[in-house]
Amino acid sequence: MIEALVLGLIQGLTEFIPVSSSAHIRIAGLFFGAGDPGAAFTAIIQLGTETAVLVYFWKDIVRIVRAFFLGLLRTKGPDGQPRVPRTDHDYRMGWLIIIGSIPIVVLGLIFQTMIETTFRSLWIVAFDLIVFGVLLGVVDRLGKKRKTIEQLNTRDGVIFGFAQALALVPGVSRSGGTIGAGLVMGYTRAAAARYSFLLAIPAVWGSGLYQLYKTVKEPCTAAAAAATGCAPEIFNGAETLAATVVSFVVGLVVIAFFLRYLNRGSFLPFVAYRILIGILLIGLLLAGVIQPN
Repeated sequence: MIEALVLGLIQGLTEFIPVSSSAHIRIAGLFFGAGDPGAAFTAIIQLGTETAVLVYFWKDIVRIVRAFFLGLLRTKGPDGQPRVPRTDHDYRMGWLIIIGSIPIVVLGLIFQTMIETTFRSLWIVAFDLIVFGVLLGVVDRLGKKRKTIEQLNTRDGVIFGFAQALALVPGVSRSGGTIGAGLVMGYTRAAAARYSFLLAIPAVWGSGLYQLYKTVKEPCTAAAAAATGCAPEIFNGAETLAATVVSFVVGLVVIAFFLRYLNRGSFLPFVAYRILIGILLIGLLLAGVIQPN
């Protein structure tokens, strides 16, 4: 239970900053001695941090959902005019979140087995931490940072979506990938982060609920692991729930901090941290202190 609570704390601390929460969960579980917590546990406890997004952006989400359905159904007001025109920003944002979510859904299903096994190699984690950390530093330095979230269009939404899909591999970072893509396209840090958080809602809830369903319906017992190669579950239901609750509470605090930080700070501290952790991980792997799988 203590290990699960610590992993929930790590999830809450790292989900929204560009350092890759899945990489940290992967590494922390290893040093606990229990091994890889698994893609299912990682996806399920992300429901906690994503619930924090729902709470923090509740007014925005309600407004977007309302505008989307009113615009989709062409609901008219007393004057006979559409209550929400198709050009309305919130209506368009609803479509952009849907469109931007398609890449991670498709790629997640195609590469599901590799995501749960091969991509969790610590060599890949270390490589991604360093390479994508450097890339984030470069785009943060060179990005124009002029475009606001109101300027988001379909093309940019799709690019954001593919950037988010990179986070299927531990070490990339969902927020780092999407915010970095936004900086490349000229968006401000705050605008890219805001869309990144909203875009993650369908993907994370879909993945988390799917893994929860799989875990309940087809638990990976020792016999199942021998027969199918699935990753045995380390934490039971109560421990996973506790970790999810902790990730929610901590995540809510981190969202508020991170959005304020983006108004004045750069990504340099996160870049340096990613590179340091990646190099340390490579050193431990080369020394044989830890094993990649």
